[in-house]
Parts: sequence; C-alpha cells; structure tokens
Amino acid sequence: MQLNITFRQFGASDSLKEYAREKVDRVNRLLDRAGEAHVVLSLERHLHHADITIHSGAWILRGREKSDDMYASIDLAMDKIERQLRRYRDKLKTHHGKEKVHHRQDLVNSLKVRHDVFEVSESLESTEPAQAAQASSTEASNDTAQAAESGIARLVRTTHLAIQSLSVDDAVMQMNLMNNDFYVFQNQQSHALSIVYRRKEGGFGLIEPHLPSEAVAATGT
Repeated sequence: MQLNITFRQFGASDSLKEYAREKVDRVNRLLDRAGEAHVVLSLERHLHHADITIHSGAWILRGREKSDDMYASIDLAMDKIERQLRRYRDKLKTHHGKEKVHHRQDLVNSLKVRHDVFEVSESLESTEPAQAAQASSTEASNDTAQAAESGIARLVRTTHLAIQSLSVDDAVMQMNLMNNDFYVFQNQQSHALSIVYRRKEGGFGLIEPHLPSEAVAATGT
C-alpha cells in the first residue's frame, strides 16, 4: 500500500512515520484490494490530531482523533477505521470487482463536494446567548471567506470529495466507513444528488431534492 504522511505545525518524526506505517499495514492486511493511505498529523492548541484516510477500490475509510499524545491519537483514529472495516468486511468483499458504472457516470465524476470545517473563537463562545445568536446570523449571511476574516470562525479543515453513484444503503455504509455524520452522493434509483445523514434520535435520514417533471425530462433520467 502506498502511504503518504504529512506533518503540520511540528517537525517530521521518523518514529511517528514508522508507527503510522505499522498501523496502516495491519489494516491493509484486512483489505482484499490494496490502495493508498494518507496520514495527516498536526498540532493544534497543544492537542495532537491524527487524520487517516485509506482508499480501497471505490471505498474510502477514514478516522480522525485528537489527544494529548500523537501515538494515542493514531491508535484512536485507526481503531475507528478497524471497527468500521470489520463491520462491513463481508459486504466490501462482495462489492469489490462489481462496482456498477452508471450511464451518467461521466457527469457524476465531474461533480465534487467541498466540506469546510470552522472553529468558533473563544470570544464568541463566551458571549451571551443573544449575542452569539446574532453573531451566528451574521456569519450565516456571509460567505465562508468573510466568516474566516471576521475573526468569528477559523477555517480548520477543507475536504474535497468526488460524487459517487450509489444506492442509499451503500451511501450509508460509505458514511460509516468515513466516520462522518453525513454523505453526499448520487442516488442510483432516482439519479438525484442526495444526502444521507445521522439523526440525533438514532437511525439515518435522507435528503433528496424534488424535481418538477419537466426538469426530470430535460435531464434524460
């Protein structure tokens, strides 16, 4: 498996590289198809962050954790990946080599999702609820760049993902494999751009746009 390791906000360490490689290799032995892994280790506010992404065929496995120790953060992130991998291992085996190519897959492949994560400043967290609500309303009315420049929020992480054509069940599986709370995909049944998400009450929800019949006819779906 090809492994890329990035260090941010602190110097590279050979011992951390070797430790991360050993952990990724252990997971790689559970995969039927070797892929590539990206490990990002960063130091933010005295906390050690580990962000690990493993690509295997059409599937993405991801674990993110933070702690007071980088080795512990790597362990926690890899534990998340291993739990989801063991949960879906049999289903992943049946999918490998059987990925369906949708008749509009060329269009789907050209679509990407950008996911920005912002960190709220301590000054905003300490304001009164009414002031915080007003600040949140102001932030919502501006674009992400203005929000970052205003000092209300700091851009922590940006993720770009290509849209895949999946069934709802497979989209839920991909969301779980990435340890995310939502996932954007093209619904193979309706061909619409859809979102599955984790509900606070438990279970999962599906958000899908309702297109007028004229619009559906125009897309040829």
